[in-house]
Amino acid sequence: MNDRFKKRKKMGTKQDVITEIFKFCKKRGDFVFDNVLVKKVCKKHGFGNPFDATKIDDTSRFPQILLDKDYFILHLGKGKHKFVEGIRNGFHIFEKIDKKKVFDWKYRKSILNEFDTSESNVLSVAGNQRIIHDFLYEDIVASPKVYNARRTKMDMSYNVGKEKIMAKNLQMEIDLTMELHGIITIFECKNGFPIDFAVYQLFHPFKYYSELKKKKKLNIKMITSCYILRKRDKGMSVLRLYNYTFKHETDMGSIKLLKSAQYNLVKR
Repeated sequence: MNDRFKKRKKMGTKQDVITEIFKFCKKRGDFVFDNVLVKKVCKKHGFGNPFDATKIDDTSRFPQILLDKDYFILHLGKGKHKFVEGIRNGFHIFEKIDKKKVFDWKYRKSILNEFDTSESNVLSVAGNQRIIHDFLYEDIVASPKVYNARRTKMDMSYNVGKEKIMAKNLQMEIDLTMELHGIITIFECKNGFPIDFAVYQLFHPFKYYSELKKKKKLNIKMITSCYILRKRDKGMSVLRLYNYTFKHETDMGSIKLLKSAQYNLVKR
């Protein structure tokens, strides 16, 4: 075998990067770190995307050290992040869906429905097939206002358990927003059926709209979130929808399930 292949360094993983950063932070007694350190550790391990290194959507992707020590990562804005204790406050397990809420949903397949596996396509399929309308509004001819993906920034403070989090100029991504009769629903979606999800994905946009409501900049009656999962099973697309809200706008751990359902897309 060519020597240049023998000597090639094994590429590091996201877990390797996070493990080293956590050990570094724990040793110095400060769990806040920045993108400068992330880039340095990524370069050391040969991990090519430092901007993705701190993003972990579910605990199955955690390095073992975080699971053992019970820590997760939160973003603080301005290129800073923090290891926060208490995974159960930062990640929420998807509830089991009642058999009575599992529906066979007849539809006429579009040529694009299964062609694109992106997360935006999950939203397109759920919207085009009126599944969102049936789930949220119990009315397939409801006409909510639809606002496509966007990014925004804001300062915010909130609690995670007993810990106070202060974020400055925090950037958040919102996959989709719908509004009907003053009720705003924020959407997040993923391919596959993970066990849990990072609560901040829903809480940060919820907090954003809560502040607008509190400052009376928008006449909002209620804010909810809708998490949509899609998976192909035996050639059939299965969508799971979860509708959440937060009991307290200053407590990320106060997430509350309003309802959930599963839709099995059956071809006509």
